[in-house]
Amino acid sequence: MILNLEARLAYRTQQPTDVLLQLEAADLPDQTVVSAHIDFSDISNFARVPAESGLGERIWLRTEGDFRCDYSARLDLNRPHLDISGFGAVPPHLLPGDTVRYLLPSRYCPSDEFQAFVAAEFGHLTGGARIAAIRDWIHSTFSYAPGSSNAQTTALDSFVQRQGVCRDFAHVLITLARASAIPARFVSVYAPGASPPDFHAVAEIYLDGDWHLIDATGMASADSIARIGVGADAADVAFMTSFSPLELVAQSVSVTVSQ
Repeated sequence: MILNLEARLAYRTQQPTDVLLQLEAADLPDQTVVSAHIDFSDISNFARVPAESGLGERIWLRTEGDFRCDYSARLDLNRPHLDISGFGAVPPHLLPGDTVRYLLPSRYCPSDEFQAFVAAEFGHLTGGARIAAIRDWIHSTFSYAPGSSNAQTTALDSFVQRQGVCRDFAHVLITLARASAIPARFVSVYAPGASPPDFHAVAEIYLDGDWHLIDATGMASADSIARIGVGADAADVAFMTSFSPLELVAQSVSVTVSQ
């Protein structure tokens, strides 16, 4: 599958501002970057740095006044859509060291508060079968409601309210997976099924010795998703982090499929 990506950002700042961007699709074995271009308005600094877990890159910028970023790319996806329900969970004592971070509670994912819930609701299931049941429970129980959450909303908030947007759905899935002693991490992505079109968020779950993409909103399948970056939760993979106030002028994301 070929994905065509476009992201356009326009912001305004009143003072010199450091900006950390992570919006380029990562070049990986299952998603090859065929071509890519990124262009900026006048900036006084540009530096690439490795992103979380070595997946993708971040860009440090310094800007003042009107800031513009135009990104486009063409990706070749070569990732099968797998049924995770038959996959096994790796016992915690056998987990690789680089997965342990994604087994622990984090800012938006207080997984230690949900151990009793997952045991009561999903205790009869293990491994991928439990994750599939949790995914289906979130999809059927929660309402996708733009504007119902904000940058401070945690998985506990979303669990109580039973609504949210893609990042909230991902946070709840990650939280319940970690409460089940299964590593899970947050993934920022491009996805052709995201509605409204925007940067999308899904979860990645560690089963049978590998990471598997899962979208609890049901908008995108694993074989159609282009990863941007990963982290413990949304705090690690914001598409843009500003270290002084920025004013939004315009922003758009487009993802189309070519066969």
